[in-house]
Amino acid sequence: MERPISTTLITPVILSGGSGTRLWPLSRSKKPKQLLALTGERTMLQMTAARCIDRARFGAPIIVTNALHATEIAAQLAEEKPAAIMLEPAGRNTAPAIALAALESAPATPLLVMPSDHVIEDCPAFLAAIEKAMPLVEAGWLVTFGITPDKPETGYGYIRRGESVAPGVHKVDAFIEKPNLARAQAYLAEGSYSWNGGIFLFRADAYLAALERFEPEMLAAVRASLDAAAREGAMVIPAAEAFLSSRSESIDYAVMEKAERVAVVPVDMGWSDVGSWDALHLLGVPDDNANVLQGDVVAIDTRGCMIRSEGPVVTAVGIENLIVVATRDAVMILPRGASQEVKKIVEALKARGHETLDAPF
Repeated sequence: MERPISTTLITPVILSGGSGTRLWPLSRSKKPKQLLALTGERTMLQMTAARCIDRARFGAPIIVTNALHATEIAAQLAEEKPAAIMLEPAGRNTAPAIALAALESAPATPLLVMPSDHVIEDCPAFLAAIEKAMPLVEAGWLVTFGITPDKPETGYGYIRRGESVAPGVHKVDAFIEKPNLARAQAYLAEGSYSWNGGIFLFRADAYLAALERFEPEMLAAVRASLDAAAREGAMVIPAAEAFLSSRSESIDYAVMEKAERVAVVPVDMGWSDVGSWDALHLLGVPDDNANVLQGDVVAIDTRGCMIRSEGPVVTAVGIENLIVVATRDAVMILPRGASQEVKKIVEALKARGHETLDAPF
């Protein structure tokens, strides 16, 4: 493997504040999907941290999460020894969360911002894309990674690539909202569009300068919350009143869509946001009948199903194209292709105040 273009240590910033309700009944408020082992023996959080384990290239990670998950995160990442676990008093979307990490870092530190609950099957491709980005990052650019689309997906935002600014790196021409199917098909056919996977790389000072320009009140609120933060070992607890005075906004709207020097590195790295049971089904290994089975499952004359049990034996005879998930206290059954409808289930359970939204499964 070639030596990195730069030897500057990159700090991984792992955003772990999501609730993951689209994967109910496994994902619950007290243990959302990033803290679960969904695709292997390690949890999504652990797999995210493991991508940046090379200490010759990456520093210790900074985790931004909430107090509800702090103890579990510290236990899961005990071997990685995070530089900081920053506890948001409440969610304010990604722009303030990343500001916490940037203010906690030395100004020239490159920050690799990653969601904690994504799958990247081709890690060498991801690391190679990071190296392509680093010269521009060190020159003050804000870089995002564009996922190579393989279908006309309507559930993701898109990035339109502009002129080349370095080998394998393009200036961002536009960030585009989730399209309808016809537009998604046109983007795929045109070939200069990538999915927006929500992964970023920039220097801490470059991000803070952009916030100072475009969202000065947000930056002031986050800075004040960190100045008055309580600290307990690696735990950093920002002052609640100051942090909550920040506007809630994503990094895309707050900074990336407004700044001038924004670049994208297109990369095909086996990426998935594991945003639904259908997505998780595609990541599984099918049997001879195109079933993906996990746990204590007996499937007879069954085809094209995803059946997962976290305890009780699940038996199926003569069914096709269903998603069945069973825990000790809940069973969910959906047609394949309809897993986005889990949100309707969650809303109905919320209306009833049902304990399965919060109780560990």
